[in-house]
Amino acid sequence: MYLAILILRCVAAFEGGSQEPEGEIDTRRSSIVIYVGKSGLFAAAAHEHWVDAPIATGTITTAATPGVHFTVDAHTLSVRQEKGVSAKDRAEVQANMQDRVLQSAGYPEIVFRSTQVRRNRENNWTVSGDLTLHGVTKPVTLDVTGDRCVYAGVVTIKQTDFGIRPIKTGGGVVRVKNELDISFRIYTQDH
Repeated sequence: MYLAILILRCVAAFEGGSQEPEGEIDTRRSSIVIYVGKSGLFAAAAHEHWVDAPIATGTITTAATPGVHFTVDAHTLSVRQEKGVSAKDRAEVQANMQDRVLQSAGYPEIVFRSTQVRRNRENNWTVSGDLTLHGVTKPVTLDVTGDRCVYAGVVTIKQTDFGIRPIKTGGGVVRVKNELDISFRIYTQDH
């Protein structure tokens, strides 16, 4: 998801005639944020959550075929603190995310690898690639915008596409939405 941004830099560098074959993602400044919504009869009583997913490693290729590849350590995903949610409730959400949803002990890596980058217009690309999450690999396509080696975008995925059952509570009257909105802002190391 997030990977598209890297691809964009590759495309921009390639189109500009860069001879640099490969570069690294600036993992300290880059960010991936996952919005986890709620649904169900009593959804108003539940909380929405934002999850930070730091990129562990990543590269972009600016050779004849531009591309991007990055990895997120599933163990590092963390639920943000939010107003109205106690530390105990946040810890429970964090544990559920790691143990019941991601099952990060068994599926420790989340990986994106681009398969195609298509320029739509200046500073806008469509990036296609394979996302591996929860041990399942599925194709994803996203629009990416960028300028001066900073790229951003949003993509929506369904948990069930990756073999994940969204959490339900109260007999299903409150549940996590199947759709996750993933936003990203990716920087390259040399900028």
